[in-house]
Amino acid sequence: MKLPVSRDPYAVIGVFLATIGALFFGIFFLLELFGLHTNPYMGIVFFLILPGVFVFGLLLIPFGLWRDRRKRQRGESTAFNWPRFDFNLPRHRQVAFWITVVTFVNVLIISLAAYSGVHYMDSNEFCGQVCHSVMVPEYTAFQDSPHSRVGCVQCHIGSGAPWFVKAKISGVRQIFAVTFNTFSRPIPSPVHNLRPARDTCEQCHWPEKFHGDKVQVIRAFADDEQNTESTTTLQIHVGGGSDQLTIATGIHWWHMNTANVIEYKTTDDKRQVIPWVRIKDRTGAEREYLADGVKPEELAGAESRVMDCVDCHNRPSHTFSATADKAIDRGLALGVIPRELPFIKREGAAVVGVAYPTQQAAKDAIAQKIGDFYRTNYAQLYGSQRAMVDRAISGVQLAYSRNVFPEMNIGWGTYPNNIGHMNFPGCFRCHDDNHKTKDGKTIKQDCTLCHTMQ
Repeated sequence: MKLPVSRDPYAVIGVFLATIGALFFGIFFLLELFGLHTNPYMGIVFFLILPGVFVFGLLLIPFGLWRDRRKRQRGESTAFNWPRFDFNLPRHRQVAFWITVVTFVNVLIISLAAYSGVHYMDSNEFCGQVCHSVMVPEYTAFQDSPHSRVGCVQCHIGSGAPWFVKAKISGVRQIFAVTFNTFSRPIPSPVHNLRPARDTCEQCHWPEKFHGDKVQVIRAFADDEQNTESTTTLQIHVGGGSDQLTIATGIHWWHMNTANVIEYKTTDDKRQVIPWVRIKDRTGAEREYLADGVKPEELAGAESRVMDCVDCHNRPSHTFSATADKAIDRGLALGVIPRELPFIKREGAAVVGVAYPTQQAAKDAIAQKIGDFYRTNYAQLYGSQRAMVDRAISGVQLAYSRNVFPEMNIGWGTYPNNIGHMNFPGCFRCHDDNHKTKDGKTIKQDCTLCHTMQ
């Protein structure tokens, strides 16, 4: 028996594409299996494009065979003959065996490709590096965050098929935005279609857990020659707990206790203006607070939300320093910038506070300006401690490149951080003594509710 042969160009091309797709996918799958590649762009080619080529080739083969059949029915010349199978013949059994093997291999390749494609699209490298210019600020901050070992999809998508499908559909829109350069600069925040925190954050952070108090030490440095350090120690009343816990103290007791429900309305896209709050406590009692000067009818089109983790912890993995001063303080506190260098706090904060067209332009200017300052004003130190000056330059450059991204219009303070109340309204969006009930009760601004300074 002769094997079915077709000279139809579609069938021939299909065989070629399927063979090439399967071969290169297999090679790259082995490289991935043994950790021999790290390029995220190659992942797109081998896990998304090549499987598509393979499947497209497989589909072309029967299409070409169908075209051959149509030609034969019309009496046109064709090299194709439908085989007659007789399983009593050894040759026919061999053909059936190899068809089964090839089908099994094809199904295996498609299954591996589907799994690898989904796995790749859920990787941090895909989220942070493929759309390079768009996501570089978020990915940079993520790598330096407390959640840097948590997968992007664990917070942005979570478990379950429905949100996975929603995320991929949304991803198609984002691909078009990147392709046609129509994406926003900077990326808008907050994400208004983000999955509720109870499905993501609370899978790791236990809302019923009572944490008690935590101690936080804030280090700051003066602009004088010695870069004089000052510290502020805060005893943070974290609190928390379930409706079974009788201790009603701490920040999380009211905000995240499972027995309480807090709703609010906001009138701006960044959720920085909150004129209305409603609280339902463990007993079922409700209180509504309205900001001074705001009439209820003015809130008809306001966004309504049930408060969850991200209303306060709105930058848990993508935190940027609010000011140049704080970025340099952080570098000095971590030892990335040597505090022994005279006036480095003042000079560092001044040079990174300037607007630059690109990060490379900023890097060059920082190196030149700091180098010139010490070469001119501390010539002896510059000659004997050149390595320290160079380390300071690198640290200041890092403070800038970690927080400012001119290409995405991200500068100091672009993204409000609602933890605290020093650089952004944060807590004071509600805790301002101006939100009142009809009987005159207010949402207090008492500092000791949240922390004690030492």
